Amino acid sequence: MKISPTDRLRIGIAAAALIAIGVPAIGQDVPESLLPPGFGDAPAPTPTPTARPGAPAPARGPDFAPAAPIVQPLPGVPGAAPTPTPTPSATPVAISPEALRQYELPDYARRSTASIGIAGPGGAFGSDAFGTRDGPWLQRIMRSLDAPVASRWVSIGLRRALVSDVATPGGVDGADYAAERAWLLIRMGEAAPARALVQSVDIENYTPKLFQIAMQAMLATGDPGGLCPLVAPAMAQSNERGWRLANAICLGLSGEAREAGRIVDQARRAAPGGGAIDVALAEKLVGKGAAGRRAATIEWDGVDRLTAWRYGMAAASATAVPAGLFGGVGPQVRYWHATAPQFAPGARLADADLAAAQGVVSSEALVDLYGQLGSDEDASGTQTALATDLRTAFTGRDADRLAMLRQFWEPPITTPLGYARRVLTARAAAMIAPVADHAGDADQLIASMLSAGLDLPALRWRGIVPVGGDGWAMLAVADPMGRPVAAGAVSDYAGQNARKGQLLFAALAGLGRLPRDQVPGMARELTVAIGARNAWTDAIDRAGVNGEGAPCCCSPPRACRRATGAACRRRHCSTSSRRCARRGARARRG
Repeated sequence: MKISPTDRLRIGIAAAALIAIGVPAIGQDVPESLLPPGFGDAPAPTPTPTARPGAPAPARGPDFAPAAPIVQPLPGVPGAAPTPTPTPSATPVAISPEALRQYELPDYARRSTASIGIAGPGGAFGSDAFGTRDGPWLQRIMRSLDAPVASRWVSIGLRRALVSDVATPGGVDGADYAAERAWLLIRMGEAAPARALVQSVDIENYTPKLFQIAMQAMLATGDPGGLCPLVAPAMAQSNERGWRLANAICLGLSGEAREAGRIVDQARRAAPGGGAIDVALAEKLVGKGAAGRRAATIEWDGVDRLTAWRYGMAAASATAVPAGLFGGVGPQVRYWHATAPQFAPGARLADADLAAAQGVVSSEALVDLYGQLGSDEDASGTQTALATDLRTAFTGRDADRLAMLRQFWEPPITTPLGYARRVLTARAAAMIAPVADHAGDADQLIASMLSAGLDLPALRWRGIVPVGGDGWAMLAVADPMGRPVAAGAVSDYAGQNARKGQLLFAALAGLGRLPRDQVPGMARELTVAIGARNAWTDAIDRAGVNGEGAPCCCSPPRACRRATGAACRRRHCSTSSRRCARRGARARRG
């Protein structure tokens, strides 16, 4: 069959159409690219332009380059191009320290030394708590006081008085008076309140005495950073080695390791034979700075005593102090250690028991410390078992709780550990129901509650304990309502234990809860000397007459409130705590 040219043309067009249709079908078998068009494709080669003979030159685009220099010559100065010069500024003048202090601490933020304290009006003592006595006399009293004091509750009351916001007495500088109060707190073992007290004075008001006590407070709390704001003004007044090492520590902590190292090396060369440990402890803190390159190994071999510097530097770096060194220092250092959070709970548990018996550590804080033993990997098995038993005493059934409490009360209450265990379990004892079935444990339960000041829960046992027992005697003294007590009941109680009877009589007679006409006869019967007069009793009598620090109650009953000193006298109020309690109770019932 012969194909004509026209047929060939038709066949070619049909074949081209079939190829155009088939190409997309074939492309469906290849995964579709998710990239935008142009990504992943090889760039097309740029064609090299070739000059064609006789072709006109391409048109040139606009030229944006400046035809002349940007900096034009000034009129009238042909051909001279000026050189730009910076605008002259005023020569900086050094700011005087007085003007700088105005920016650092404005006048409205400055604190007066006429009244210094960290406890506000809500505390137990007013601004005139120490009466009208002159400052030197009060300073002598505080300096001569043996600390720690003998009683937990005296220690607590004294601490509250020392940290109260009280007026600075006459004849003494306010900063010096704050230093004396802080020094007594340090000797009592109250490191944290002492630090807060010295920090309540503006640095520009510091005296040489306050600088010395401030260092002691920072060492007692293991807080070398608290010394850094004091270093420069202190070194301007004193060149003691302690301040020079404190300067090195502060420089190291701020990243100036080179200068800090130079000071440490100089101190090491000048240190006496036994002072190497002092420099090594400081060097360890210098090495903890941001750019520190020093590593100090603390060796206690050959160290025969523990000083405030050595304890403070060790506490700051959480370096364990050998237990034998605590035997050569006063008990207040153990109280510092008990309240130092740098050390593990198990390491300070024994000292915390002693601090609780003294009043430095509260019942709640002691319970918290025991609770942390469960997460202390270094705690001993005995310590972990104590924490478990304490949890049972708080959360178990009454029978199980009482069993655990009896175990905690095995040490005699006359020992520091035994008294601390009563403080520890006070709130657990308050959770025991006051029923006759528990009357056999009532005396111990009441003693435990009162050791932590839980007088109202303890009074729930008033109808359970028999008259003439230890529980009755404790409640008679602790009763906040001040109910009178029969003289015969006191005599009967003294017949069982003469010493306890003397103490009960002295407490009730001093509180005014015994018939006044029978007090002299009872004193002779119990051989208690009353009526003695000396400088101390005269001072106490004057304070009572002036209403200094005593609670007062005002009429009408609804105005009953706590006030002190001059506030009582201005309102013509009674300073009888018993009358105040009774009027307050009637006001609450009304």
